[in-house]
Amino acid sequence: MQLLTISGSPHVHGDQSVKKIMWGVVVALIPAMLVSFWYFGLGALLSICVAVATCITVEYLVAKFILKQEPSISDGSAIITGILLAFNVPSNLPWWELVIGSVFAIAVVKMSFGGLGKNPFNPALAGRVFMLISFPVDMTSWPLPVQNRMVIVDALTGPTALGTLSEGIKNGETVSQLASKLPDYTHLMMGNIGGSLGEVSAIALLIGGIYMIWRKIISWHIPVSYLLTVFLFTGLLWLINPERYIDPVFHLLAGGLILGAVFMATDMVTSPMTTKGMLIFGLGCGLLTVLIRVWGSYPEGVSFAILIMNAVTPLLNKYIKPVRFGEKVKA
Repeated sequence: MQLLTISGSPHVHGDQSVKKIMWGVVVALIPAMLVSFWYFGLGALLSICVAVATCITVEYLVAKFILKQEPSISDGSAIITGILLAFNVPSNLPWWELVIGSVFAIAVVKMSFGGLGKNPFNPALAGRVFMLISFPVDMTSWPLPVQNRMVIVDALTGPTALGTLSEGIKNGETVSQLASKLPDYTHLMMGNIGGSLGEVSAIALLIGGIYMIWRKIISWHIPVSYLLTVFLFTGLLWLINPERYIDPVFHLLAGGLILGAVFMATDMVTSPMTTKGMLIFGLGCGLLTVLIRVWGSYPEGVSFAILIMNAVTPLLNKYIKPVRFGEKVKA
């Protein structure tokens, strides 16, 4: 009797390999990394280096000495986790807090389930939420773009665009009254705003997304359904009451929506396998994001929305399956 070994996802047919895919994602992240270096200086570089180094080290140690597996850090997945985790935190976050978040992301969220292909939740997002709960003050003190790019700490801080909007609405201000306090769309597109490393430039993130679709690293279904759902839902609210709800373009450009839709919701391991499942996944992420942003106590809902839908992914994979080859279908 011959034994068949079935590996964990992602399963990709063709000349692609896990290593090629992961390093392709790293290449797609380069434009956003360069923008973060430009606006946040050495603080951005330090954050990315600390997170990546910690993720690689922890994955190697856990695989080698706890799981007794051959370490696979060369596949690039730990590097992606480190970059995305750094993209989800302020550039002035103390390095030791980033180390703790990186250890949680790799050791608890990824490796405790068996490593790449077996983790039910996106490690970077789970690490980010863990740090948000553990270090709420530091995780919500957003640095403004620096004038001296050699600065690592002690940069000026301020609220994000979504934070300004949320706080103003809660204080009874209208969208018109808040207009002068919010960044214009040019700054949102280019990245000259306060926030985490990976949410500052919509153009840089979209360039990376287009590259990944062109390389067939991801498909368009999750990003498009996610962004379209947010656009339509917030657009409907805006049409109902434009003084209470801001226009949908602002929601698309502000915060971590594009980062989440393009780079984290599309994670092969934690997203559905079928086209229909991907569309439902994106729809669910979009609805949850808007619900949290508009009516929740927290101004941003991308991380929570994707993690919740990660938990729904096994159900989508179970009940939404393609027709088996040779299966008789009822008329």
